[in-house]
Amino acid sequence: MIRFVLKIGALLVVGILIYNFFFGDSAEKEQSRKIFGQVKDVVVSVSQLVKTEKQKFDAGKYDTALEKLGGAYQAVRGQVQKLDASFLSRLDELEKRKAALQSELDNIEKAEQELANTPAPKKGLKADPKAEKAKTEKAADQQRRKEALQRDLEQLFKDSETLLQQAQEQ
Repeated sequence: MIRFVLKIGALLVVGILIYNFFFGDSAEKEQSRKIFGQVKDVVVSVSQLVKTEKQKFDAGKYDTALEKLGGAYQAVRGQVQKLDASFLSRLDELEKRKAALQSELDNIEKAEQELANTPAPKKGLKADPKAEKAKTEKAADQQRRKEALQRDLEQLFKDSETLLQQAQEQ
């Protein structure tokens, strides 16, 4: 219900802006131009952010982080004889989470390749709206998966740091 009300409200605002842009007095036209300019700036900024994150992802930002974690876990495991069994079990759990994140990263990269290799419609032919919608939904799903991976990776780093600090204290 709330989603419906928000959609109607957004449509009304857009409708008023378009009406003012074409049929309003000079002040309303100027205000509409200013708002459309600001919206354009926001869209450009968001698209630049997405491109930057995609470049980082393609450059292996997450791969490097997971490799560093693996090295830290090996170093702790080498010193584990001095630690109690609870550290071992927590270290095993962190390594399992790291492996799951690596698997998810591999799945995301595979889906990215499939999405990138989707053929574009041939010249002169109209794009299939259903196919375009499906491609857009897949891209949005990929972005959500990347954001979830980033959050999980950050949490894994925090948990790993906590474990390493506790190991140093003992």
